[in-house]
Amino acid sequence: MTSPNDSRTSYDTAQERSDRIWARIDTDPSGLRMLTGDRPTGALHIGHYFGSLRNRVRLQDAGVETWLIVADYQVITDREVIGDIKGSVRELLTDYLAAGIDPERSTIFTHSAVPALNQLMLPFLSLVTQPELERNPTVKTELAAAGKSAMGGLLLTYPVHQAADILFCHGNLVPVGRDQLPHIEQTRVIARRFNERFAGGEAYFPEPDALLSEAPTILGLDGEHKMSKSRGNTVMLRMDADETVKKIKKAKTDSDRRITFDPEGRPEVANLLTIASQASGRTPEEIAEEIGDGGAGTLKLHTAEALNDHLAPLRARRAELEQDPGYLFEVLRAGNERANAEAEATLARVREYMGMLY
Repeated sequence: MTSPNDSRTSYDTAQERSDRIWARIDTDPSGLRMLTGDRPTGALHIGHYFGSLRNRVRLQDAGVETWLIVADYQVITDREVIGDIKGSVRELLTDYLAAGIDPERSTIFTHSAVPALNQLMLPFLSLVTQPELERNPTVKTELAAAGKSAMGGLLLTYPVHQAADILFCHGNLVPVGRDQLPHIEQTRVIARRFNERFAGGEAYFPEPDALLSEAPTILGLDGEHKMSKSRGNTVMLRMDADETVKKIKKAKTDSDRRITFDPEGRPEVANLLTIASQASGRTPEEIAEEIGDGGAGTLKLHTAEALNDHLAPLRARRAELEQDPGYLFEVLRAGNERANAEAEATLARVREYMGMLY
């Protein structure tokens, strides 16, 4: 219990829990079940890779049970044109497997293929109020990003859908950035309220913890906005080495020839140094010191070379996978079968708790 004078924020508390989990992962990851994923809007870029995908592979390889959701229903939460969903799912699967996600150790599945997961939305919605949903800052951010003034019902209930994603498989660990913490807290509230209201106090659903990312944010090549395909400021994982060099050469920098790592004062230069650091395993400061007065041209060449070297094995694996789309969808079908079995068992238990087995 915290004292009245305790100035810690909810973020501080989440960070403390996250630090304990990282320590546990390094010693004994048994009992940890991670749920994470992406909306299928096409192939992934290096922001996705360094920001989350590489970390998922690390957790999988450390022995954390891994569930990855391809959140196809979420594509329609904030957009009217959904495009080639099947093609986008295929691209996402290709990047997952090329990066090192192992379908023998990780379960990859889609929202739309798991009806029992989505049916959990109904009892879960009974556990939250409209004001609670409207207060969620992440939902407000998504609405603003979509450029809309009126919120659709699916976007409003997005945090509840995410709770169903996590809780259907009894996920107790969700890797997120700081901006996603409100969703995790909403999931914890839903789990707690279900256990109290319907399960007689039994801890049927776990209250999942956020695993806060240690990876720095990768900005787009404009050094200003998040990396985004719609802004054209990305380096895609599927690009070849020459394309990568051309893209990095166009990255925005500044007129100071001396290269220094100053994220606040020189965000564009710092972003390239961060990318080079993530790709090489060296610190941004080391790289900046080495380049010295070499200027932006030297920095861009160094960044492109480090990135190409790091991504070469991934790109080779990706080229192989692209030749066999049938295999990709076999992986997805197997994952959907496992997810359906898990979801149906969970829904049956939920109905039993609620007195709805007839």
